[in-house]
This record gives sequence, structure tokens and C-alpha cells, in this order.
Amino acid sequence: MPIAAHRVDDGQTLVIRVDGRFDFSTHQAFRDAYEQADPAIKRYVVDLSDTTYLDSSALGMLLLLRDHAGGDSARISIENCNSDVRRILSISNFEQLFRIC
Repeated sequence: MPIAAHRVDDGQTLVIRVDGRFDFSTHQAFRDAYEQADPAIKRYVVDLSDTTYLDSSALGMLLLLRDHAGGDSARISIENCNSDVRRILSISNFEQLFRIC
């Protein structure tokens, strides 16, 4: 499954893992991952360690997650990006909207 989500032991963090291509074909699964999460979730981690490709629809999905999580006050980190994915996020100035590590 290209999108998997699980709560961390603290009960307030949701990790969303994207495997393979992060594009429009994953839209509904990505959205379901955070919309169906417990309302107690306060922090989101998007794990891209196994993401091989990211396109503009994926950038839009990240922005939708940001809106869902509270906009400017959202606590979202994008982690474990390979160099190609990190470059796309950087070109798109996403480091100003998300914590990227």
C-alpha cells in the first residue's frame, strides 16, 4: 500500500508514510490518512523515506494537510527525503511552510 498511517506512542502524533510515487493516484489514500485520524492528533510527520517521485499534485496534498492541521499554526514535519524530493520541496519554497528534515 503506497500510503500507511500510524499513531506514535505519545498519542498526539500521526506518521503518514508514502511509498513509491507520491502523485495524484495517492490523493484519496493520503487524504483519508489524516481525515480519519483521531481528533487528538496535534502533530503530523510525513515520512518520505521510500518516496521515489513527487509531483505538483503531491505538493497540493501537503498544502491540504497543512490547512487541515491548522494552517500557520500546524505542526507538520516532512522527513527522510531523498535529494530529488528535497530539491522539489526547496524549489517550491516548502521549507517556509513545513519543517523539512
